[in-house]
Amino acid sequence: MAEKVLVTGGAGYIGSHCVVELIEAGYQPVVIDNFSNAVREGDVPESIHRIEKLLNTSIEFHELDLLDQPGLEKLFKKHSFSAVMHFAGLKAVGESVEQPLRYYRVNLTASMNLLEVMQAHRVHNLVFSSSATVYGDPQHLPIDEQHPVGGCTNPYGKTKYFIEEMIKDHCKAEKQDWNAVLLRYFNPIGAHSSGVIGEDPQGIPNNLLPYVAQVAIGRRKCLNVFGNDYDTLDGTGVRDYIHVVDLAKGHIAALKKLKEDCGCKVYNLGTGTGYSVLQMVKAMEKASGKEISYKIGPRRGGDIASCYADPRLAENELAWKAEFDLERMCEDLWRWQSMNPTGFSNGTAS
Repeated sequence: MAEKVLVTGGAGYIGSHCVVELIEAGYQPVVIDNFSNAVREGDVPESIHRIEKLLNTSIEFHELDLLDQPGLEKLFKKHSFSAVMHFAGLKAVGESVEQPLRYYRVNLTASMNLLEVMQAHRVHNLVFSSSATVYGDPQHLPIDEQHPVGGCTNPYGKTKYFIEEMIKDHCKAEKQDWNAVLLRYFNPIGAHSSGVIGEDPQGIPNNLLPYVAQVAIGRRKCLNVFGNDYDTLDGTGVRDYIHVVDLAKGHIAALKKLKEDCGCKVYNLGTGTGYSVLQMVKAMEKASGKEISYKIGPRRGGDIASCYADPRLAENELAWKAEFDLERMCEDLWRWQSMNPTGFSNGTAS
């Protein structure tokens, strides 16, 4: 009997790619999502509908918001989960600066509800979708897991930090039973090689690469580059970009780690290499064969100059390492965007 894994926010960009990897690894994912950033196909998200066709399978899906604790209780009474992968939450740095109370209410309350229901139903294994934003403005590069955390430069990062602290404290209090792996992502990009699923932000993209891809496909006229006066090679922000499929495989490795009764562990998921905004623009121009217009604007609140990982701990303890290079990331992203010029809503890849 396949182990059931609850995937919160499983219709989203990272969650949906993890659903694919879970199924291919022999798990049975049960997906919940509230459609806050997903396109609906009848009663299920289009991303889940496409995965079912891609893998010739059926996926149990429930429309559920983690703020609805009674609804969450009902789901846990129905199923016996071996673990939970927690992706659900608001995730835009710039938006969090503009709407901090919304980010604190949604992200923190949702996570508290989830932990309480897990505890009540004796589900003690958790993989949490955290972020490199917990490190704040880096004191040294590359960033390893021993780097100080909590000096976050935006409310989004603070919510991830606070949730990490909640999980750590709970694991400490319930150390005989609980295991958690906190995965600090750097910058996921790319898409599934089939072109069937990828990143489809609703509204104006908050992340660089979806915006660049939409400029390349003609949906948007010009990329706004937020600042070119950082202390970097070309003045634009430098980030560690990781293929979303590599990231998803890191979650499967984390599930295996939980079986070791590992307690609470923290790992960076990144490549260890940083690229600037303008380098990413050039890489996408090469992948797409399109010229990508951009204009330089002022810095954006909450941003930092450079951030890239030291991923060696994950390699040593999870036997995981990012495989795909920048060229492959951009090629897969362009395949997704060109096959789905208006995202999931056009249905061309289904």
